[in-house]
Amino acid sequence: MNHIKGYIGIDIGSISTKGVIMDEENHMIASEYIWTEGDPIKATKNIIETFKKTLEEKEIKVDIYGIGTTGSARNLIGTILNANVIKNEITAHAIGTLNTFPDARTILEIGGQDSKLIIIRNGIVVDYAMNTLCSAGTGSFLSSQAKRLGVTIEEIGDIALTSRNPSKIAARCTVFAESDLVHKAQIGHSKEDLIAGICNSVVKNYLNNLAKGKVLEDKIVFQGGVSKNKGVVKAFEDILNKKVHVDKNSHLMGAIGIAIISKNVNKNGNKLEFDFNLQNVEFKTIGTECNGCSNTCEIVKVYKDNELIEKMGGRCEKGNQISNIV
Repeated sequence: MNHIKGYIGIDIGSISTKGVIMDEENHMIASEYIWTEGDPIKATKNIIETFKKTLEEKEIKVDIYGIGTTGSARNLIGTILNANVIKNEITAHAIGTLNTFPDARTILEIGGQDSKLIIIRNGIVVDYAMNTLCSAGTGSFLSSQAKRLGVTIEEIGDIALTSRNPSKIAARCTVFAESDLVHKAQIGHSKEDLIAGICNSVVKNYLNNLAKGKVLEDKIVFQGGVSKNKGVVKAFEDILNKKVHVDKNSHLMGAIGIAIISKNVNKNGNKLEFDFNLQNVEFKTIGTECNGCSNTCEIVKVYKDNELIEKMGGRCEKGNQISNIV
């Protein structure tokens, strides 16, 4: 049985959770992409269980020397996994992208409920923008409009490519886009033209919100779950008049990046205490409000098998004085 050093990266988003195990040469050993379904702890446990089965099938023995978490639930999942590094998505996506595209200068990222634009010069992030307020430039908008038109989200890309005259759909926000879509459908626009118009709308919304005043230079890399949509890729290329690169692992770049970071921060090269049998461990979170001062911080207590392992959310020591009782 092969015996190697491994590094786990988990990217926990509001819609999907992504995970990878990388080796010392930054090659992927295992990966998984699942829906978060409002339960990041359960999603993470399922990913670790998948890793366990994958390694058994490949007859690979992995000792874990790094665990990194990123995404909206990075602090919670970093706590339960005892991660050696917790970083924001901008850093993780940049490192993951540069591992695959060392000459990348612009990163377009569209996820389920938010989107990001990252500008890189000489391998360093020099500017970025995030959109977490409007869903019109995200995957959730595509998903909801696909349902409205009676197609699956997986079909949208191929259908969009058959359009010869994409409908012009308002790109300012979700409400305007949806009402415009309904109007265009009622006056007779074809389904393929409407779908292509939706893809264009997502791209225009993204560029209007995130790219104002920014120069998008080659090489441009598109990632996140929406990068798998051929219609959106074509829309970016048509509107920007530039080649847009999409890697086969574009949906995993955040997880890849944070796994690599976990390796880089382990300066001593010490093995971590990590058990893949996470399904048998009970984790519980309890939210409460600290009334120790006017901040009234929301404190989240994290328990492992009924033992308190962390209190999160406090801005001063008074938050730590809240009762540890479950």
